[in-house]
Amino acid sequence: MDDPSAAAPGAADLAGLDELVTRCTACPRLVEWREEVARVKRAAFRDQEYWGRPVPGFGPPDAAIAIVGLAPAAHGGNRTGRIFTGDRSGDVLFQALYDVGLASQPEAWHIDDGLTLHSTRITAPVHCAPPANKPTPAERDTCRPWLVRELDLLRPTLRAVVVLGAFGWQALLPVLADAAWQVPKPRPKFGHDAHAELPATDGGAALHLLGCYHVSQQNTFTGKLTPAMLRGVLEHAKELAGVRRR
Repeated sequence: MDDPSAAAPGAADLAGLDELVTRCTACPRLVEWREEVARVKRAAFRDQEYWGRPVPGFGPPDAAIAIVGLAPAAHGGNRTGRIFTGDRSGDVLFQALYDVGLASQPEAWHIDDGLTLHSTRITAPVHCAPPANKPTPAERDTCRPWLVRELDLLRPTLRAVVVLGAFGWQALLPVLADAAWQVPKPRPKFGHDAHAELPATDGGAALHLLGCYHVSQQNTFTGKLTPAMLRGVLEHAKELAGVRRR
C-alpha cells in the first residue's frame, strides 16, 4: 500500500483503519529500517519474533482522551506490535496511566498481555520506527492521513488530547485543522501542561489540547519529567474530558 491519503478515508471504523495501517509501505526508508531491526534484533530479544511492521493506535473506539507520541521504538513497538509496549518509555507511561485509573495494569510487555485502556487511546503521527527516532518531515506528512482519519473516527467522544513532546505537538496541529477543529493563530506553543481549547468546525464539542514532556529516558532519567508531573497532566486531561476514575 503506497498511498495513505487514498486508503485512510475509506476506513469505516478503527479496527479497519488499524488493519490498513499495518499494511502500509509508503515510506521506503522506514520500511527498510523497521525490517532490518526486526531481522538483526537486539541481543536481549534475539529469541523473540519482531513485529517489524507499522504499529497502529491502541485503545477503545469511544475514547474521550487521546495520547499522541512520536513514533514506535525500534525495539519497543516495532518488536511487540503495540505502541509504547516493551520499552522504558512505555514503562513510565503505563504506570502513570494505571495510577490515574486509565489503564488496567501498570506494565506492558507484549500485545497479548491483557492490558486495556479506559476512555483512552494512544497513537502517533508516524506509525513506523524511524532511524535514530527521527522521522523526516516528508515521512511525517505521508503518514498524516492515518491520524486524520483516526481522529475523525474518534470525533463523537474525543474531548482531550495529550501530546508527548514538541515533535508530536507540531505534527498534530495540522492534523487537527484537517479534522474537525479550528487551530488558533498564532498556533499554541508547546510546553509542559500547556493547554489550548480548540473550537469545533462541525458544531460539535471543543477539543482540549494539552502538552507534556515526552516520556523518553532522556527526560525521565534527568528528572525533566517526573512521575508526578506526568500524572498531573493526565489528571488534567481526565477533568477536561469528563472522565471519572474507575
